[in-house]
Amino acid sequence: MELKATSLGKRMAQHPYDRVEILHAGVKVSGERHEYLIPFNQLISVRCKRGLVWGELEFVLPEDKVVRLHGTEWSETQRFHSHLIALWDAWSAQMSEIAAQVLNEQLDDIARSSGEGKWLTRQQTQGLQQQIRNALDALPVPTSRLDSFDNCREPWRQCQAWLKDSESCRLAHNQTFTDTMLSQYAEFFEQVESSPLNPAQARAVVNGEQSLLVLAGAGSGKTSVLVARAGWLLARGEAAADQILLLAFGRKAAEEMDERIRERLHTEEISARTFHSLALHIIREGSKKVPQVSKLENDASARQKLLTDAWQQQCQEKKAQAKGWRQWLEEEMAWDLPEGSFWNDKSVLRRMGSRLDRWVSLMRMHGGAQADMIASAPEEVRDLFSRRIKLMAPLLKAWKTALKKENAVDFSGLIHQAINILEKGRFVSPWKHILVDEFQDISPQRAALLAALRKQNSQTTLFAVGDDWQAIYRFSGAQMTLTTAFHHHFGEGDRCALDTTYRFNGRIGEVANRFIQQNPHQLKKPLNSLKTGDKKAVTLMAEEQLDALLDKLSGYATPQERILLLARYHHLKPAVLEKAATRWPNLNLAFMTIHASKGQQADYVIILGLEEGQEGFPAPARESVMEQALLPQPEDYPDAEERRLLYVAITRARQRVWLLFNKDRPSSFVEALKQLDVPVARKP
Repeated sequence: MELKATSLGKRMAQHPYDRVEILHAGVKVSGERHEYLIPFNQLISVRCKRGLVWGELEFVLPEDKVVRLHGTEWSETQRFHSHLIALWDAWSAQMSEIAAQVLNEQLDDIARSSGEGKWLTRQQTQGLQQQIRNALDALPVPTSRLDSFDNCREPWRQCQAWLKDSESCRLAHNQTFTDTMLSQYAEFFEQVESSPLNPAQARAVVNGEQSLLVLAGAGSGKTSVLVARAGWLLARGEAAADQILLLAFGRKAAEEMDERIRERLHTEEISARTFHSLALHIIREGSKKVPQVSKLENDASARQKLLTDAWQQQCQEKKAQAKGWRQWLEEEMAWDLPEGSFWNDKSVLRRMGSRLDRWVSLMRMHGGAQADMIASAPEEVRDLFSRRIKLMAPLLKAWKTALKKENAVDFSGLIHQAINILEKGRFVSPWKHILVDEFQDISPQRAALLAALRKQNSQTTLFAVGDDWQAIYRFSGAQMTLTTAFHHHFGEGDRCALDTTYRFNGRIGEVANRFIQQNPHQLKKPLNSLKTGDKKAVTLMAEEQLDALLDKLSGYATPQERILLLARYHHLKPAVLEKAATRWPNLNLAFMTIHASKGQQADYVIILGLEEGQEGFPAPARESVMEQALLPQPEDYPDAEERRLLYVAITRARQRVWLLFNKDRPSSFVEALKQLDVPVARKP
């Protein structure tokens, strides 16, 4: 069927198109010089209009493009339009069945994923979106018409939801999955640990993202979640035992985790490793030469003596070295050095040992040549750092000579070798799932080892448990931003928090949480307690009341109840403890630094040394140029890491905490705690 403009209409309209012809599945609009073919699968609508005399047809195409035909006789126009619409509707009805089938197939794929009990990751969601887009490109009708078909309307709207707000759809899908798993595996979650997992712990265990950070406050069951996660992977058949890699930050922590796994999962096939034992395993498997780890790495006293001996020798033999070191220690570190041979002074030697050990360790972790270290240092300290590196060079050489003599490597060299082997493809990772404890303590070097492992298999999942509130090891290379910006470094994924502590009472939790969150850079998270506590559960007290406090404790603390005395530095151990064995023979007393107390717990905690000054707490914000150049930049908040250190100290306690301060020179933390309504007691 064909419709033409009248001679007069054609002349009056002055339009490029003057006739239209119905084809098998479309129309052809043409004129003397122009022709336009419109298939039905590009047609949005056909409008029939009447002008003053003649008829008009409008063919609406995608993107609001319109092709018009003017000057046709009105009755013929109506008849043509009616016939065209009947043909187009019949074609559309047939095509809508195909479109509905395609749309429903997409929804069936999504539903099947849910029915099969699978977590939908962000990466999978992106793939799903692309799959929907590809399906839409294959539809026989424009998507703008789908709403007009009864059989397409609802599936089309559901597909649109996945395209426009995929995150809400993904979350709803995963919530359904989680609820199903928690119900279906209720017995597993009740029995996998000594006490049933709480809902937050169980949700973390079943989370199936490629990268997941579980923020877990003090006493909230981090290790329980890691053990349960390993058990979950085995119970669901998602991994064999040799495909699960458990990582801890110390040999003792790894041994404790092994014991938990044997006890709770009844298997010895999964064994926790430290990062160093992991590196050693990679080197053994990927290299013909098996390295030996230096004995010095596990003997701090011998390590520090090696370095102080080399330091003394340099100062003794070279006046320039001695002058440089005196300038460094007096001007930068603000030390009072004796006249003459200061390097032989016993008090100076005691202080130098740990610092030389730390600085050599930071240089080894960097791993590059001295020129590279200097080039990577912040510009404002680069010149001074260059001079410090020259002073440190003989000590670094002495360390390397000792390793060579022992035919061994240090921990930093071990990890560097392992990364090199992974990058060269000489070791193929067998692990599908990597589980890491205390993730806030990770350093860039250890993070690089994880990245090299995951690079071999993009499907390897990373399940990390940590607490940025307990990040207290920056001095040894730990970088907190690897936790606070987790997904930037380790790929898109999820972050969840464990919201219940099983250690301390509600009052201790309230004070500790409010204190740490005064720093806006710390990640916000809830941490509720199962036990209440009175207002005196956290108390400030003058430091001269220590004897009286221990007297009082001896009256009600049982020998089974542990009492921890904590200080910023080891040399602040109170002299009163020397007579404790006879004066308070039934008190279970222990002293340690706050750093060493990480992972410990006690019924009662006494925190010592809250005073201002060079040896105070918080420690003065004075860093050597070595730290400024080789460590991550400190946070833009006063005493940020020292605050976390006090948080760790407070949260070691189950029942009560006393914070002892100097009345003449009180720590700045004393006023901060008073603002949190922590009472000040004159006596115990």
